[in-house]
Amino acid sequence: MKRFCLSFLSTVLVLAAALPASAAPATRPLRSVGLTVGDLGNPFFVQVAKGAEAKVRELGGPGVKFSAVSSNYDLNQQTNQLEDFIAAKVDLIVLNAADTKGIAPMVKKARAAGIIVVAVDVAAEGGVSATVMSDNLQAGRLAAEFLAAKLGGKGEVAIINGPPVSAVMDRVRGAEEVFRRHPGIRVVSRDQNAGGNRMGGMNVATDLLTANPQLAAIFAINDPTGLGAALAIRQARRDQVFVVGVDGAPDAEKALRDGKSAFLATAAQDPFAMAAKAVEVGVGLLQGRAPAADPLLVPVSLVTRETVGQYKGWTAK
Repeated sequence: MKRFCLSFLSTVLVLAAALPASAAPATRPLRSVGLTVGDLGNPFFVQVAKGAEAKVRELGGPGVKFSAVSSNYDLNQQTNQLEDFIAAKVDLIVLNAADTKGIAPMVKKARAAGIIVVAVDVAAEGGVSATVMSDNLQAGRLAAEFLAAKLGGKGEVAIINGPPVSAVMDRVRGAEEVFRRHPGIRVVSRDQNAGGNRMGGMNVATDLLTANPQLAAIFAINDPTGLGAALAIRQARRDQVFVVGVDGAPDAEKALRDGKSAFLATAAQDPFAMAAKAVEVGVGLLQGRAPAADPLLVPVSLVTRETVGQYKGWTAK
């Protein structure tokens, strides 16, 4: 009898092991979500936070704990934030990496703790569960194509760079692809990091205008940087110089409606929808569903002074 029981138990274990993974329950409840972004002083990331929370409430209800924090593009600060999320045993981390490579150890630690980590807006190394971002190569190309056409394919241009994250690097790469197709365009600066904010954009642009009297245009990696550059252009009274950016931010929309602004175009993202999709993907993973693609790329669209009247903007959300 004992031999029969052992034999029966062994058979049951073998059969259980042979069952497909889908046969075992894979769903996990959504109880808490942590979001960390680059800068909650930037309207773009305010919309990211709003989009993420709206989707959390839609899918999980009012009882789900949601926390949004700002890293201020500081890797050490974001490392501490992820430590806090792990200690709190959140179910899902939505991560806008302050440093694409530098955040990898914390991503690994969170994944080892069984936490789903979805990168949003920028890629993150370390084995994230999924990535949702704008098509940043497309954004760089669209903005640079507008700039090149405005210059007639020739002139001195500057790239005002930003934090070392994939979104910024992809935008610059897309812009430089376009510039290389125009031998008459000369890039006089490409490596100055303005920090992704208005003050940094103004300071870097001021230096660029002083050092390059023939400068014709500036590609800024985001709208706050570009709006700062436009202010520097106005202060320097270099009215022939213009700026293009990326984001489609409300302040950029206002600048496009201002006939005196040097800010002439932006490759518009949809931060609310992007963050909502990141949460949706994360919840799907908690329930055992893989995303349709990885990374999931959200298209962007060019908005100019001529087309801003048809632009719905972020506030439409």
